[in-house]
This record gives sequence, structure tokens and C-alpha cells, in this order.
Amino acid sequence: MQDPSLTHERLLFEISQPGRLGVELPECDVPVMSLESLIPSAQIRKDLPLPELSEPEVIRHFTHLSQKNYSVDSGFYPLGSCTMKYNPKVNEEAARHPGFARLHPYLPDAQTQGALEVLYDMQNIITEIAGMDATSLQPAAGAHGELLGLMLIKAYHEDHGQGQRDTIIVPEAAHGTNPASAARCGYKTLTVKSDARGRVDLAHLKSELSDKIAGLMLTNPNTLGLFEDDIAEICDLIHGCGGLVYCDGANMNALVGRARPGDMGFDVMHFNLHKTFSSPHGGGGPGSGPVAVKAILEPYLPTPQVVKTENGFVLEHNIPKTVGKIHGFYGSFLCILRSYLFILYYGKERLKDVADNAVLNANYIRTELKDHFDVAFDEICMHEVIFSAKRQQREHGVRALDVAKRLMDFGYHPPTIYFPLIVPEALMIEPTETESRQTLDSFIDAMKQIAEDIVSDPEIVKSAPHFTPVRKLDEALAARQPCVCWSPPPVAV
Repeated sequence: MQDPSLTHERLLFEISQPGRLGVELPECDVPVMSLESLIPSAQIRKDLPLPELSEPEVIRHFTHLSQKNYSVDSGFYPLGSCTMKYNPKVNEEAARHPGFARLHPYLPDAQTQGALEVLYDMQNIITEIAGMDATSLQPAAGAHGELLGLMLIKAYHEDHGQGQRDTIIVPEAAHGTNPASAARCGYKTLTVKSDARGRVDLAHLKSELSDKIAGLMLTNPNTLGLFEDDIAEICDLIHGCGGLVYCDGANMNALVGRARPGDMGFDVMHFNLHKTFSSPHGGGGPGSGPVAVKAILEPYLPTPQVVKTENGFVLEHNIPKTVGKIHGFYGSFLCILRSYLFILYYGKERLKDVADNAVLNANYIRTELKDHFDVAFDEICMHEVIFSAKRQQREHGVRALDVAKRLMDFGYHPPTIYFPLIVPEALMIEPTETESRQTLDSFIDAMKQIAEDIVSDPEIVKSAPHFTPVRKLDEALAARQPCVCWSPPPVAV
């Protein structure tokens, strides 16, 4: 029998048969009225070519599609840059509790005390983990958090008569959202190079400082999987010229419970809750990107903030210097709830195990594979390791894209490739803390086999994948001329 995951699933339109029904409605028990008497004629279509199918056909179609889906629940997902860790199902159960899931946003504060207490506690927990003084849970995603962080920096400078500061420094190894967020906030961006160790080039940074600098956005650990060990000096330099320092917290999975950006000198940071704690990820949302700040930025936080009074918890809207409202009601409440439960489960002491195991797993992969693929910076890495397929490209014509496609033949989701941009033929792998030694060994064996295939039979790698419903695509053509709308075949005359 052929594996159904390897077959092409025909569209509902393609298996449709005229006259076939999935459901039969009961006889109408009210007076029948014509369509024209209910809907304006201009809005009535002459035809409606919907597929006609039985219920089993519909169920089997969507069941087959669900079996083709790859997720962290079905297999190892070694994506780099965007952490794909397992989400405990007990958190999902809690998020689906009617008391939380059906909470109406217009209920008065007096009737939502439980939800407000969760938000209040979470504000304080995030503040402590970040080493900051206050937190807003309002941003809907990490990039939204970046935008808010820069809005806070801008409000601070303008409030202190420093409106001429119009430039944000962004290292060249930054996430792509960093310069986009700065530009969206009206800032110019200035790129600082990486040095030979993969960290911020301090000499270059010093040469760019001026009274035009509003701040610096820095990811720590950076996107090369390395800890910025000059972070104290970097923060001193930016503060010395009057700027503020923003931490892109996308890589906090390597530090949570172990180190706090606020203690390093950062003034503001965002979390991606799905990356550091627990919440579904992928498909465009929902997300949540809380922003934590030092006291100097607290007056500008968005509304509302949850505060505790003698009469209970309330949503505070009266914040005189606020940047305003950036999200409706409670923010992404159910995402926040899942992460809240994740943190409570681990507790303050065990939360550091998350970072320890994420770093341990990444370094295990690094040491096991470094003789087969070159490591971009061969030293102790944090939660992700960056390999380069440049040698394989030069000697055998096999690129990072080919390696990623070949991994699909072994049943793995491809890792991030060609990022960060400063590493040629980059393969970015982030195992997270949730994978076992056996899972990592199986993945390592697959990568070693691919490395051997590249030498002995490079064509089998360059032509991969071989065991997926869709083989290798012309990626440029697929990106520029996507065909995502089905059209009926021409009728034979």
C-alpha cells in the first residue's frame, strides 16, 4: 500500500460529481419565499460552481490533508531563528476553559478579576525575568513589540528635548524585523559590522556615535548563536552618547532564568512568548510580544495597564504620557495565559533548566556534526548553531538549499537557511530544550548520511526531495508566478 502522505491529494473540485450530496435538509416548515424576494437581484449569482460531494469524501479529503501537515507535534523541527518548541497540552486545555476562552472583552473589571489577576501576575513575572521595572502585555507579536519599544524610545527623547535623535543603530547580524521596525517608527537605520568573532565590531560602533543616535537594537544571544560578551561596554557607549539600548528578546530561550537583559544594561526589550515559554507558533498568529522597560520608559507605556487597587484589579487607562493604545482590550490574552502556566509549572528555580538544556542540545549537535559541516564560529554556542555548506558548494556543487531539501527525505522539517546573511550557505539549527538525546542522535545520523551522499553521489542531494508529494520546485518561478487558484479544465467539445 502506498503511503497516503506521498500521494497528491486531489482538490474537492476535482473529485466533485454532479448531484452528489453530503447532507439533506429537512422539509421546509415555513412559507417558501423566492430568492429574488430576499436578496437584491444585483447580488444574485447566475451560477455557483461549488463541489458536490458525499460526507465521507469530504471527511477523507480533509483527514488526508491533516496527515500531510508537519508540525512539532509530529516530528523534530530543527528550525533556527524561529524557535519551535513543544507546547504542553495541559496549557491548551486551560486556554480552552470557557471561563477564559469565552471571556467577553466588554465585561466590567469587577466580573473579570481572575483574568486581570493573571495579567497582573504576568506583568510582574515578565518584569522580573527581564530584570526591568515594568511591562506591557499589549503587543500582538514580537515585531509589534519592537515597534512599541522604539515608540517608547522616541517618546522619551522628545519628552527630554532630544527630538533631533533620528537614527537607530542595527548590527548587520540583526533580525530582519529590526531595521523594518525602526523605519516604521520614522527612524533612519545605521548598520554596524560584525567583527572576526561574530560580535558587534566595537571600533566601528564607536566611530558612528553622535548626538543623532536615538538608540541601538541588539539581539543577545545574537543571530550567529553567540553571546555578545562586550554587552556592558556596548551599553555604556550608547548611554554615553545619550541613546538607549533595545534588546531583541527573540533568543531569550538561551538565557531565561539564567541572565537578565536589564542587568546587562538594556533599557527596553520584547519577548516572543512562543519562543521562550509556551504558545502556538506559525501560520501568522495569534502571537504575543510583551515589552519590558526600565523605570525611565515606564511613563510612556501603552494603555491599558493592569493595576491592583484596594477594590481589586482594574484596567488603568489614565496614563498621562502614554504612547497610546496599540491593541484592543487585554492583548492576546490566551497566548499570555499559556505562557503564564508554562512559567508556573517550572517555577523560578527550574526555569533555568529550559535555557541549560536548549544550550546543551545545540552544542551537542555542534560537536557531533562539526567534522561533517563547517561551523561558522566554532566555539561554545548558545541555543542555536550555524553551519555553512560553503565547502560542499565549492567542492561538489551542493548548496544549503539542497541539504535542507534532502532532510525532508529523512522525515525532518528543513532548518532555516541563508540566515544570517553574513554566513555564506548558512544552515541554522535550533533544537530547543524539548528534544531527547535519541531524537538528536537520529537527526545527527541523517545529517551525516547527507554529508556522505554529497561526496559519493551529489546528484541525489541536489535533486532532493525524492519522497514528498511535491518534488523540488523552481523556487524563483514559484515565488514570482504563484499559482494558488484552481481553474476548471477546459470542457472537451
